[in-house]
Amino acid sequence: MKVAGRPRHDNGQVQGAAASLLNGLAVLEAFSVQSPVLGVTEVAQRVGLHKSTVSRILSGLTEAGYVQRDEETGRYRLGLGLLALSAPLLADLDVRRAAVPYLEKLTESTQETSAISVWNGHEAIVVEQVASPNLVKHTATIGTRYNKFESSSVRIFLAELAPALATELIESGQILRTAGDGLPLDHTAHLQEVARQAFAVNDGSTTEEEFGVSAPVRDYRGKVVGCITASAPRSRVQKHATKDALVQAVQQAASEVSTRLGWAASLPG
Repeated sequence: MKVAGRPRHDNGQVQGAAASLLNGLAVLEAFSVQSPVLGVTEVAQRVGLHKSTVSRILSGLTEAGYVQRDEETGRYRLGLGLLALSAPLLADLDVRRAAVPYLEKLTESTQETSAISVWNGHEAIVVEQVASPNLVKHTATIGTRYNKFESSSVRIFLAELAPALATELIESGQILRTAGDGLPLDHTAHLQEVARQAFAVNDGSTTEEEFGVSAPVRDYRGKVVGCITASAPRSRVQKHATKDALVQAVQQAASEVSTRLGWAASLPG
């Protein structure tokens, strides 16, 4: 199965250096937190290219330091060279920089993992995280991408889109939705409710033991530029009846980051 992500182009649309660049990016995007180590065949299946083509691309990326090859297994993982590319972006990402002290405050007050994500058009991408001090916790490394409708962060971003665009992303498969996820079948009405209440909850919809709550971060124009999420083991939230407290804490953190970015609006009542 091909990975969701960058649109593929056939040779009639893109040729030469442009095609090579797009293919190289597709190969890099085949790696994920769930699949950090891949062989040539696996990458080829994910990106829809011939194995010989993928092998040449991986060789070039290895030379550049963007992937690493395990000499014993012949399999690949992302290389440290990518950090040199991403570091300037992360350092200059206003929403991430603004959010860091509020994530620390949120984790301190709730004792749960907090994170901020941004939207790339079809995925929520974690750009900063402060892990819970608890031994049992939910975490997501920086760079983790979410494209499941059930994810609270994904629904926060979808709720800000025109209904037709959100529907197109879901129906095209760029946003994945699992049957029996426990959420309302009418996704348009549900996303309108998410927008109205300014938070979304993942109460065991993605995995049985995960509880997550997200709230939008707005800039000075009122545009949603990020999403604050608190994640916790579902059993702990249920045992201590902290759902409402987590929702309020996340909304407060998102409001404070939004204020720092120039948005002047009170918390929803």
